[in-house]
Amino acid sequence: MTTTDGTGATGIDLGGRYGVWRRGLDLDGGLAATLERLGFGAVWVGGSPDATLAKPEELLAATETLVVGTGIVNIWASPADEVAASTLRLLDADPDRFVLGIGTGHREASGAKAATPYAALVEYLDTLDADGVPRENVVLAALGPRVLGLARDRTAGAHPYLVTPEHTREAREILGDGPVLVPEQHVVLDADPVRAREAARAALTNYFGMANYRNSWLRLGFTEDEISDGGSDRFVDAVVVHGTPADVAARLAEHLDAGADQVAVQLVAGEPGEPVEDGFARLAAELGLT
Repeated sequence: MTTTDGTGATGIDLGGRYGVWRRGLDLDGGLAATLERLGFGAVWVGGSPDATLAKPEELLAATETLVVGTGIVNIWASPADEVAASTLRLLDADPDRFVLGIGTGHREASGAKAATPYAALVEYLDTLDADGVPRENVVLAALGPRVLGLARDRTAGAHPYLVTPEHTREAREILGDGPVLVPEQHVVLDADPVRAREAARAALTNYFGMANYRNSWLRLGFTEDEISDGGSDRFVDAVVVHGTPADVAARLAEHLDAGADQVAVQLVAGEPGEPVEDGFARLAAELGLT
């Protein structure tokens, strides 16, 4: 069954109910150590980490208890055999703190033509299995029902991106009680709604043209008009939570109530001029982590 401490019935321990998603270019050992000190259980490295997994290795070396996951390795860009070798290297050094998140990512930018995304993902998992990567250390960036089913059957669980609590509820129904579920949540920690929505739309700009996200939003009940031209206020408010730390904490709780084991917070922006560490500290205090 799903627990409330960030550990799924598969046995994978995510370090707690709250994690952080951040692009690798904006993440170093110092920030990872700060997040660990603030009480976050995991950090998910975005921006398609390369097959060497050098960034996750750097973060593991800089911390003692923080779980490090990839959110996600793009299967079109990183060969499975190379990723498997890097994963086994990290697990050999620290068997309890690394999670390999993989996914089809943004195929539009890859130029890949040889296989459907689903078939390519199955083939990639076959290679990881053959090379000895433990399934309990792998999760999929699953959005739709078919890939969520694959995550349930072939890995430790799912790490969906740009989703709502409604998606989390539907994903949990598909996954069942065992696999872990770690949705990413965009956050603007700013109580000014006009300024916050402006920051939210800027963060979403690159995703509006990507078919995997548009299809996911349409399945959630948004219309084509709502996800065009910068997105309607209803759409933006649903996908990017903004407001005070209490407002953000309430949205994170909705994910947990819907069946998430952990929520990965992507702090897009805070108050004007606020250092990112201060934003995370404000949120950690509201969540009772510090």
